[in-house]
Amino acid sequence: MPSRTISSNWILLSLAISAFAIGSTEFISVGLLPLLTRSFGISLSQGGMTVSLYAAGITVGAPVLALLTNRWNRKHLLLAIMVTFLIGNLLAATAPTFGILLAGRIIAALAHGIFMAIASLIAADVVAPQKRASAIAVMFTGLTLATVTGVPLGTFIGEHLGWRASFLFLILLGLVGLITNALLVPRNLPLPRPTSVKGIWRILKQPQLLLILIITALGYGATFPVYTYLTPILNQQMGWSTSAIVVILVFYGIAVAIGNTLGGRFANRRPLPAIIKMFAGLALALLLVRLTINLQVWGLLAVVVMGLFAFMNVPGLQLYIVQLAETYTPNEVSLASALNISAFNVGIMLGSGLGGQAVAQGQLTNTPWLGVGMLVFGIGVAAGLQRLENRQPQRDIVKEHH
Repeated sequence: MPSRTISSNWILLSLAISAFAIGSTEFISVGLLPLLTRSFGISLSQGGMTVSLYAAGITVGAPVLALLTNRWNRKHLLLAIMVTFLIGNLLAATAPTFGILLAGRIIAALAHGIFMAIASLIAADVVAPQKRASAIAVMFTGLTLATVTGVPLGTFIGEHLGWRASFLFLILLGLVGLITNALLVPRNLPLPRPTSVKGIWRILKQPQLLLILIITALGYGATFPVYTYLTPILNQQMGWSTSAIVVILVFYGIAVAIGNTLGGRFANRRPLPAIIKMFAGLALALLLVRLTINLQVWGLLAVVVMGLFAFMNVPGLQLYIVQLAETYTPNEVSLASALNISAFNVGIMLGSGLGGQAVAQGQLTNTPWLGVGMLVFGIGVAAGLQRLENRQPQRDIVKEHH
């Protein structure tokens, strides 16, 4: 029905705006680290806690809060999440000490984790079954664009108006998200079935669900050994100036958005085979980055190709765990979605950590190999999951979520 299409598009836009605000928050402190270290008199490694504790907050908070809020009205929960997000960033913006800043970051991270889990389910609920991955892709586009455009913009504001202004910028984005959610998200969205903490064990003891969580961490995290150090790679290895890198990151963001949209379309009907192909494409892109890492123009093209494949797998990964949960643990669908958000952040910590170890050893140019290794492992696990699923011929993978 046309009316459903129009209303679902507005709902997805509202979720994407909130995802943009929340996504900008995760990595904004990377650009603000020099300002934070000077303001609070802390070391660079202490400043790095603003990123690592945030990722840890998402990893732990997503499944725990999914359990606690399982029976809440979906719209009321979404509004509560955005209010929590605003409180966390307000605390960070006004923090008199570094400890209070960290507390604000953790509160915002808790909102981040549960938002991504719930918003994925809402996006899948408001469209026809065959468009679910595309709907999730639209929502995640806000997150992926934030990583590249929201973060540099927040950093620019911090450099010119002070780091506190950057957090006020995030609050402004969050307010827009809160208002659009209040106006556009329907009140009568279906509630998931009741669940409990035992639901985590029920999910993890299902081989298919455990495997997809491992696949998510490996495939999503594979970009981060390179992405975390993209600015020094572009500057030191490829010879691009700081001002040029700002423009390059915008084009990288466009490539990410295109890849995310294409990934949603590719994964709509048969997510797992599509995910395996996307992993292979990303592995080739990372290999291309390694081969051209000391060439200015060819290296830039390789980086843009990496951007195209970097987050292409996200909609399929998120849709597939929902589909698996609907079949194997129907009472734990929202919890499974939340655990996958945790897996994304485990991937970030794993990829960034491996990249950091390599850089500490003077191996910046070899960071792409780490991503390739993660993807080879991920493709192997995905092939095992596909074999497992092929033994379930009676299973209808595309079914409507009631």
